[in-house]
Amino acid sequence: MSSSEHIRALEELAAMDAVVAALEEQLGEKRAALAALTEALEAARARLATDEALIASADKQRNDLHVEIRTMNGQIEHSRDKLNRSRTERETNAAQRELEELRKLMRDREDEITRIETETAPTRTQIGETQAEVERLAAELAAQEGDITEKVKQLEADKTDAGGGREAISKKLPVVLYRRYEMIRGRRGTAVAQTSDGTCKACNMALPPQLFHKLRREPLIDQCPSCQRIIYFVSPEPQKVD
Repeated sequence: MSSSEHIRALEELAAMDAVVAALEEQLGEKRAALAALTEALEAARARLATDEALIASADKQRNDLHVEIRTMNGQIEHSRDKLNRSRTERETNAAQRELEELRKLMRDREDEITRIETETAPTRTQIGETQAEVERLAAELAAQEGDITEKVKQLEADKTDAGGGREAISKKLPVVLYRRYEMIRGRRGTAVAQTSDGTCKACNMALPPQLFHKLRREPLIDQCPSCQRIIYFVSPEPQKVD
C-alpha cells in the first residue's frame, strides 16, 4: 500500500478511536454518577448507624441512672425513718449525714442525666436529618439506577458497534506502523496529527522547516518532534471569498 493509503487508514482508525473514546467517557460519567450516589447513600447509612449506636448507649446510661435514682429514693425514705426514730444525738447526726449523702448522690445522678440529654440533643436532631437524607438518596438511587444501567448497556453496545471494523482497518497498516500508532495512542490519547502550515495541529508546536517541506512535497508519514504523534500534510482549506 502507498503512503496515501496508509494515511487514509490512519484517518479512519483515528476517527473510529475518537468515537470509542467519547463513548468510553460517557460510560465513565454514567458509572461515576451511579457510584457517587451509592457511595453517598452508604456514607449516610454509616453516619446514621454511628449516631444511633451513640444514642442507644446514652439512653442505656440514662436509664441506668434513673434506676439508681429510684433506688436512692427508697434509701432516702429509709434514712428519714431512721432520722425520725433516732434517740440520741449521735444517731441523729449519723442519719442526717446519710440523708445528705444520698441527696447529694441523687443530685449528681440528676445532673448526669441532664448532661446526657443536653449533649445528645444535637445528635438526636442529626439522626432525623440523616434519616431524611438516607430516604432521599435511596429514592434517587432507585429512580436513577435503572435508567443509568440501561444507558450504560446502550453505550456499551454503541462502543462495540463503533469499534467493530477496527481490526479490518488496522490490517491495512504495516505492523510496525500500527504498533507505533497504538503505543502513541496509549501515551497521548490520540496518535495522529496533521499539519497544513508548518505547525502540528495536535500540540501547536512548529515543525522543523525541513520536515515540513518534506511532508508537503509528497504523501509521507513522519512523527512530530514535539509530541511524537504520527504526522502528515493536508492541504489548507481554501479561504472563502465573500
